[in-house]
Amino acid sequence: MKVAIAFLLTFGPAFLLVFISTRGCSHKFKTLDDFGAAKKYEITDSRGIKMTSADFDGKIVIVTVLQETCPGNCSISMWHLDQHIYQHIRKNKRKKMKQVRIISYVTDGNGNPVKDLSTTVAALKDNVEGYDPDLWLVVSGDAQATYDFKHNGQKLLQQGKEYYGGHAFQELMLLLDKKNHLRMVLSGKTEGMVRRMRDNIALLQKQYDKERKH
Repeated sequence: MKVAIAFLLTFGPAFLLVFISTRGCSHKFKTLDDFGAAKKYEITDSRGIKMTSADFDGKIVIVTVLQETCPGNCSISMWHLDQHIYQHIRKNKRKKMKQVRIISYVTDGNGNPVKDLSTTVAALKDNVEGYDPDLWLVVSGDAQATYDFKHNGQKLLQQGKEYYGGHAFQELMLLLDKKNHLRMVLSGKTEGMVRRMRDNIALLQKQYDKERKH
């Protein structure tokens, strides 16, 4: 009896906490802010297929910009985008990441669209394991129009010598939800920010999972 009482006194509080956390209350998690609807866009991918934002209804989309002359690290870190986001999509494309896509506009460095995407696609094929153009779309289109977003007096189309090519948008990643609403903006130049974007994708997916359960 003394042993049993001692056991309960020692481990009882821990068991109670486990019970409360797993059964007695619902799990809480951070939800991403909704910054409103992004502008509708029209793009042409590397295979010549024309698409619009409506073709991505029901999908989570990460938007980036790549450079024709140096796609690896001029505006964003392609390697970190590949390792921390694309490979996660590719390896889970039939399960939890099947609704996630990457759209990368190709610009000439000054923010202008590039029509010939062959050089950039070749770079991805050479450097990205299992590159799939259905999952990571390299596109031609008006990137500035997609990044033309204002919220609470702040805008993404900022200019300055501190930005690559003088345009801030070329260094940014956008997270668009299934209704084409902007949910997160982060720099794509560092590993930490790319990892953070991956975490935000997971948060958005948890939000959708919770909504489905209700």
